[in-house]
Amino acid sequence: MKELVEVIAKSLVDCPDEVVVTETEKDNSIVVELRVAQEDMGKVIGKQGRIAKAIRSVVKAAASKDDKKVIVDIVQ
Repeated sequence: MKELVEVIAKSLVDCPDEVVVTETEKDNSIVVELRVAQEDMGKVIGKQGRIAKAIRSVVKAAASKDDKKVIVDIVQ
């Protein structure tokens, strides 16, 4: 999941070198934290959170075959 989020985020931002994705596993869920440059935050979140919601939907669909819950957090 980490690689998927990283590829999506790097394609959206102006500073792809500053994209940092960390993945931690807790119980039966995976938490993916996405950090981007401050000026790219709007591009990752989108108007009314549409892009963030789309990223979460894609990751959730990819994780459905593993029967694990995936949480994508966009951190400042």
